[in-house]
Amino acid sequence: MTSDSDAAVQITRPRSVHRAWIVAAVAFLALLGAAGFRAAPPVLMVPITDEFGWSRGVLSAAVGVNLLLFGLTAPFAAALMDRFGIRTVTSVALTVVALGSALTVFVTAPWQILLTWGLLIGLGTGSMALVFAAMVTDRWFVRRRGLVSGILTAGSATGQLIFLPVVAALADSSGWRTASLVVAGGALAVVPFVLLFLRNSPEEVGELPYGATEQPAPVLVTGNPAMRAIRALRDASSVRTFWALMVGFAICGATTNGLVGVHFIPSAHDHGMPQTTAAGLLAVVGIFDIVGTIASGWLTDRVDPRLLLGAYYAFRGVALLFLPALLSDALHPSIVVFIVVYGLDWVATVPPTIALCREVFGTQGPLVFGWVFASHQVGAGIASVVAGVVRDATGEYTAAWFGAAGLCVVAAVLSVGIARRSAPVTG
Repeated sequence: MTSDSDAAVQITRPRSVHRAWIVAAVAFLALLGAAGFRAAPPVLMVPITDEFGWSRGVLSAAVGVNLLLFGLTAPFAAALMDRFGIRTVTSVALTVVALGSALTVFVTAPWQILLTWGLLIGLGTGSMALVFAAMVTDRWFVRRRGLVSGILTAGSATGQLIFLPVVAALADSSGWRTASLVVAGGALAVVPFVLLFLRNSPEEVGELPYGATEQPAPVLVTGNPAMRAIRALRDASSVRTFWALMVGFAICGATTNGLVGVHFIPSAHDHGMPQTTAAGLLAVVGIFDIVGTIASGWLTDRVDPRLLLGAYYAFRGVALLFLPALLSDALHPSIVVFIVVYGLDWVATVPPTIALCREVFGTQGPLVFGWVFASHQVGAGIASVVAGVVRDATGEYTAAWFGAAGLCVVAAVLSVGIARRSAPVTG
């Protein structure tokens, strides 16, 4: 007969591959599938404009709504994951992304693109944004947290890498509607893997988090998820570090997703560069982002995250300062250097930001990061709209590039000046 203690040993016996790594792999795949839509707007803007005659500002507004909801949904999604489980929320979110992208093929008026690109896909992607990566890392890992958060963050870049050239080629050869359907299929294809392999916590399957020697005390989650998210904001808002992270991450979003992510391809097209070539360059950003973000995760386990953030923002500002002089109708080594530098720095800011949230806010860390990430997307949404307006008003993007470079200096100074705490604020 097997005693209860023997059974417990059998349940928690280490596997050749810890289940945490399987969960991380599925989370990476889910982030990859949701990232497909982020490859679409920069590529589809020109053909949609050509077909309907809508201004660049109208389409930028749809992307702006998407980016705002992508961020503002995140802290509430973190609370929903606490309440109903990571697997359930992630599955529903991927389905909504697929629905929004598929319905895009029926649009005939600007308000409809605001509904599909903006509302549906914004809510879907926001429900499993990078706060999802923070949640998985926090629950399943004690060791290698920085590295894992870097790998999961790179999932978005990998999605862009895979989808961007495909979407560009399909839009060029088969039309933008076919490209939208492919993006929908990519998000939907991940759902079975999430349902089969993603687990909410190690405790659910009788295992310890990776690197843990004892089971952490369970956190009882009750009450309204929306109120939990709002209480986390209330608690964090009294800490100066929170506001420094919020402003810095808003600038991060403005200078990546909002500006370069949305407007690099149209801007390169303005200079005579073929759209497929510009899309290929943006895909190369995705390649180097994988390297940069994983390396940033590794460094976050070893280096003061404040110094890392300051360096990342400073390098990004210098790169943006030179961009207007680098764009032309053909590929040159200088624009390739920009792409490499910007790729390495794209979302390298995420692992040190997650680490600071965990260090300062303790068990509230993922919820607080949800609000910090919301500021990232608010910055991205504003930059997307402003850059489109600048382009419509001046005929070029130069003022937008220079303005973003100045904002990066502000983010670098704020990040280096963040005060660290020896004891976490747990709420």
